[in-house]
Amino acid sequence: MKKIILLLALCILASGFTFPWFKKANAISENANIEVLPLMTSPSNSENRIWVGTFQLVWNDFMDVIVKGPVKFAGTTPDTVKGLNKQDFKAEYLNENSYYKTVGKASPSMKSEIEKAIKQKFNEKSDILDSIDWSPAKGKFVVYAMLKKDFKFLEAFDKLKPEQFGKNEQKVDYFGINGDSSPKLYKNIGVLFYNSIDDFAVKLYTKSDDIVYLYRTNDDKTFDKLYFDMNLKSKLYTGKKHFDKIDKFKVPDINLYQTKSFDEVCNRHILGTDLEIAKALETIDFKMNNEGVKLKSEAIIATKLTSVGPGFAPKPRYFYLNDTFVLFLQEKEKSKPYFAIRVNDVALINKTGRK
Repeated sequence: MKKIILLLALCILASGFTFPWFKKANAISENANIEVLPLMTSPSNSENRIWVGTFQLVWNDFMDVIVKGPVKFAGTTPDTVKGLNKQDFKAEYLNENSYYKTVGKASPSMKSEIEKAIKQKFNEKSDILDSIDWSPAKGKFVVYAMLKKDFKFLEAFDKLKPEQFGKNEQKVDYFGINGDSSPKLYKNIGVLFYNSIDDFAVKLYTKSDDIVYLYRTNDDKTFDKLYFDMNLKSKLYTGKKHFDKIDKFKVPDINLYQTKSFDEVCNRHILGTDLEIAKALETIDFKMNNEGVKLKSEAIIATKLTSVGPGFAPKPRYFYLNDTFVLFLQEKEKSKPYFAIRVNDVALINKTGRK
């Protein structure tokens, strides 16, 4: 009888049937379709992916202060580490007011100093410090950074009616400009290019030195290539670069929180040292609505001793970011962005956000 029941169960599973109590587990695995990347050049199969420069900041100090050179592992060094060693993103791409970083020997007093510093500079508490063992010991170093941004658009955009995003039938909140919007909102937007309803980019001006780039595209490339393509298309575009009264604009609210452990760099002997990385973590708390953008990101590395056309009437352009798009954040006069996100499923992303 037991053999018959077991055989029946195997047949049911093979047929693709799932029991009701499996639904929760499936939902959890779906949330894994949001990937935090260590580099703008990192490849990913995830439809929704994010990069922020915070982990690169701690890696730079880890290289320069602790290892005193490129990080190389005994055995094979992963491509991720080779990319981080290039230090393609540095603190010089940020205003000093927007980040805090430090490096030193692990100790309770160092933890207290960090907590005091981020409270004083950003009025923030850490989401990440309690995950580290701060007891002092030989070979235990900590490299920490926080990146904080909180800026407003020149004018608050209008809140628009909720609509679906992409293929997900669940409606999400939007903001932007429609036919009833005040013309004063036009100054919020600069047009980079408009090739079609599925291929365009705009930049949103803010009251700070930060610019929000929004690139509507289905191209599935690494962030560095998407950023290059966006700028190249902008240079080649000969159409209107200003937002016109017949144009429309909308983009969804974003509310995201993610924690990432970069396990591929942990527990491996670093050549030229007696160290290995015990923990390498990054958090991202990102919000965007009709008023502006808030970004808080932390990263930490903790070590331990190693165990071994003219003539036609103008037509309206619809800058609708209601399907897959990429967002970059960059400071004025800087050559590289400090944040990037590819949005394929807003509803899924917003489920991760903090209230």
